[in-house]
Amino acid sequence: MQKVIFIDVDGTLINDYGVVPESAKHAVRKARENGHLVFLCTGRSKAELFPEILEVGFDGVIGAAGGYVEIDQEVLFHERVKKEDVQHLVEFFNKHGIDFYLESNGGLFAGGNCKMRIRSIIENLLTEKPEAKEEIEKGLQPFHDILIEDEDLIREDINKISFLGSDLPYETIRKEFESTFTVIPSTVSFFGNNSGELSIPGIHKATAIAKLLQHLKIRKEDTFAYGDGLNDLEMLEFVQHGIAMGNAKEVVKEAADDITNSHDEDGIYNSFKKYGII
Repeated sequence: MQKVIFIDVDGTLINDYGVVPESAKHAVRKARENGHLVFLCTGRSKAELFPEILEVGFDGVIGAAGGYVEIDQEVLFHERVKKEDVQHLVEFFNKHGIDFYLESNGGLFAGGNCKMRIRSIIENLLTEKPEAKEEIEKGLQPFHDILIEDEDLIREDINKISFLGSDLPYETIRKEFESTFTVIPSTVSFFGNNSGELSIPGIHKATAIAKLLQHLKIRKEDTFAYGDGLNDLEMLEFVQHGIAMGNAKEVVKEAADDITNSHDEDGIYNSFKKYGII
């Protein structure tokens, strides 16, 4: 029986340095060889899906935390942030000195000192963990390099927004934007405390999965999903088999039907074997 599998990216498919473990690559490719469908289901927009990720091979992409759905290079759904809401957050973040970036399918647009901050994070990691130099340069460096500076930030092509940690409490930021955005803590650990992301209300990974299943005429009973962060909760609760990674947040583990190993402990591969996907 054909299964449909949805895999988060950060903290699930890739490790903390942005690299896909070899066991996960093998698992995804073998699952597709066996006739199953495997989709990325991520908070990232297309511009952040680097070759290292896409070369694994997938049947389609759910991006922007559910705001974008693509299968066989056909766009099924794409929702963008209202321009006035972009202006509100840019003015607020600039006022409070918060580094952020706007995510679109065409690029990542850096605000504040975001690019310099990411450069500093990478340099600190290289100093603290020289043994991980190859992984850091392979996984994190492309993220820094793709950030675009000195562009007009009041745009109409934005899918969602990520902000880095600052002295302003996360709760203050959440309250500022809760009427116009869904606000959740960041799933990227090195962004620091009080970091997070803003996405379009009423849209999440589960709503996108529902649209995709309807398009494919596939039953929900044949679905699996893998995740680790708060933006994976709806997805894990919606599918038939919601599986949390071993490195997932506790609330995610509690919501899941099963827990596998962490990304670097062959979590995807081991779970695929357990359920007979490979």
